[in-house]
Amino acid sequence: MKAIVQSGYGSFDVLKLSDVEKPVPKDDEVLVKVYAAAINTGNMFMVSGKPFLSRLSSGFLKPKHLNPGSDFAGKVEKAGKRVSEFKPGDDVFGDNLPGGFGTYAEYVCVPQDQLALKPEKISFEEAAAAPQAALVALQGLRNVGKIQAGQDVMITGASGGNGTYAVQIAKAFGAEVTAVCSTQNIELVRSLGAGQVIDYTKVDFTQTGEQFDLIIAMGGYRSLKDYAQVLKTGGTFVWAGGHLKGLFETMLFGPGIGRKEKKRFASLSHQSNQSDLQYLAELMEAGKVRSIIDRSFPLNETAEAFRHYKAGHMQGKVVINVADMN
Repeated sequence: MKAIVQSGYGSFDVLKLSDVEKPVPKDDEVLVKVYAAAINTGNMFMVSGKPFLSRLSSGFLKPKHLNPGSDFAGKVEKAGKRVSEFKPGDDVFGDNLPGGFGTYAEYVCVPQDQLALKPEKISFEEAAAAPQAALVALQGLRNVGKIQAGQDVMITGASGGNGTYAVQIAKAFGAEVTAVCSTQNIELVRSLGAGQVIDYTKVDFTQTGEQFDLIIAMGGYRSLKDYAQVLKTGGTFVWAGGHLKGLFETMLFGPGIGRKEKKRFASLSHQSNQSDLQYLAELMEAGKVRSIIDRSFPLNETAEAFRHYKAGHMQGKVVINVADMN
């Protein structure tokens, strides 16, 4: 079969289309014919080996996993002996990070507990775009942020891969959503459910006089003090994406600021799980959440897809159309 193989760390040119053996599913796995996959920031870290701390999970000197793909959507071709939830012919989607990656390929083996049935109303590309980014948004808002209906929620990086899902999921929970983005993305985030939009190229959100019950950072960088300034007493700030400096500040200084100001500062490490994928599928089937795809690339242009992703300023997700080999 055809697959993207990573020869080492470095530029995206290390990603080469190669012929490899078709995988065989273990007893608790299914073999999926991949139709589409997606790129996330973690995939980019795995290819570049930067920041160096990312190698704690991906391998110090060389990559543990030769194919960095994680999100996918496709069709079950074969089920292992102990698989009871899926059968050949089922359309599925998921995040194979716990299963060992490998989704930039024609076929991949995935543990059955990392799968959910693909919503019938959406395409394979739309499904492949969702798992990791939408789970980051869902778990950041619900699990860490404890979002409640009627709350005032601010989302930075609202037009990016994670942010577009966060706006919609916050709206689905009944929150009043303020989205922070650039001028060119204002209409997009409004169409996703943002009641108010702050154009960061023209307005500093710390100067608006508004405060929020929940702030979720999905992109860019502002200091923790800036976020604390617009967070209500008793409110919660969640770092879920953006510049890693923001993560370190949240981890190192958040507890101190939180105790002093009676505010909570937390970071998110998302966990792929079947129940959340199923919940996400229900939201997508109901039309409450949709995938925004910035651009799609064929499998043999995966390196170019990564270059496009790294350039930034996307609207939504970058997708690999595995079914399109031309």
